Amino acid sequence: MNLHFEELLKQITDFIKSEAKTDTVVGEQFVLGEFKCVPVIKVGMGFGSGGGEGIEPKSVKREGVGAGAGIGIEPIGFLVTRGDEITFLEAGKAHGLSAAFEKMPDMIEKIYSKREKEEMTS
Repeated sequence: MNLHFEELLKQITDFIKSEAKTDTVVGEQFVLGEFKCVPVIKVGMGFGSGGGEGIEPKSVKREGVGAGAGIGIEPIGFLVTRGDEITFLEAGKAHGLSAAFEKMPDMIEKIYSKREKEEMTS
């Protein structure tokens, strides 16, 4: 059974080198005023394979192989530079005013719940 694992691994590695880049996932670095922003990604991958062979009672040789792979590429944030300062801003995390808006439904629910309790006790 000739599986050519080295050739397959080289092809997968070449694919990851060409595709798992921030410019193909998020975009290239950019300048915003006096800030320089560099996108950062997270790459995860997994591989599995197996094979076997055997001879049936009538001397017929049988072989079987299987392989699987998965890759996940996710933008996680930006490195932001300004002069000598470097900061990391997480993607998907709400900051400032947008964080307050995301918490509004919970705050409104708590206010109504508190009012209902006050009305029941008075």
